[in-house]
Amino acid sequence: MNFNKGFFITGTDTGCGKTEVALGLMHRLQAAGLSVVGLKPVAAGADPTPEGLRNDDALRIQAQSDIQLPYEKVNPFAYAAFIAPHLAAKSEGRPISLRKIQADYVELSNQADRVIVEGVGGWRVPLGHGVTLPDLVRMLDLPVILVVGLKLGCISHTLLTEESILGSGLRLAGWVGNHIDPDMDAQRENLETLCSWMPAPCLGEIPYMERPTAQAVGGCLDRCVAATELSGSCKRSCR
Repeated sequence: MNFNKGFFITGTDTGCGKTEVALGLMHRLQAAGLSVVGLKPVAAGADPTPEGLRNDDALRIQAQSDIQLPYEKVNPFAYAAFIAPHLAAKSEGRPISLRKIQADYVELSNQADRVIVEGVGGWRVPLGHGVTLPDLVRMLDLPVILVVGLKLGCISHTLLTEESILGSGLRLAGWVGNHIDPDMDAQRENLETLCSWMPAPCLGEIPYMERPTAQAVGGCLDRCVAATELSGSCKRSCR
C-alpha cells in the first residue's frame, strides 16, 4: 500500500469543504518539512480563460503545491458545466481517463514527499459508464480521509459513506468534522455521535470560518496526519 505517499480527500457531499481540508492538510504537511503537491483530477464547473478552462479549487491547490506544476497536471479533466462529472464529460465529448490520472499521480509521487488528491462531489460519483470514484481511489492505492460537512442529516450521510468506503475494500484513514452551518442545532451532540460511531479516528474539527485559509484549517488538524501511518491513538475526544 502507498500510505507514505499521500491521501485521497473525499466528502459526504458537494460543498462539505473538501478543498479547504485538502489545502489545510497540504499546509500541515509542509509545516512538518515535507514537500507536497496537490491534484484535483476532475472538476466540473470551470471558467473559460485564454489558457483554457480553469477551476477555482484546482487553481488554489496548484498555488499551494511546493512544485510549480502546469495546470493540466493538477486538473487534467476540467469541464465547464457545474453538473455531475460523467454528464459533463459526455456533453463535452472528453471522457475521463483513470489511466491518465494514475500516470500523472505516479509521476508526481516521484517528485514530492506527499501527494494530496481531492475527489469530486461525494463518494459514489460516477466518472463514466460503469466507473465510479472508488475505482479511481483503488487504482491510486491511497487511504481515504473523509470530510464531514456538519449539517442536518450529516450522521446518516457519514455512516453511509464510511460503510461504502470500507465495503469497497479501501482504507479509511480518518475523518474531519467541518462546521459548514453555523446555525446547525445540536452541533456538539452530532459530533459526539460521530465520534462514538465512526471506527476511524477523528483527525480534526474545523470551526465555521467566513474566509478559511490553509494555515487556519491546517491548525485544526492533528499533527499525526504528517506521519506515514495514522492510528487510533490520534483520535480526538469530542469536547
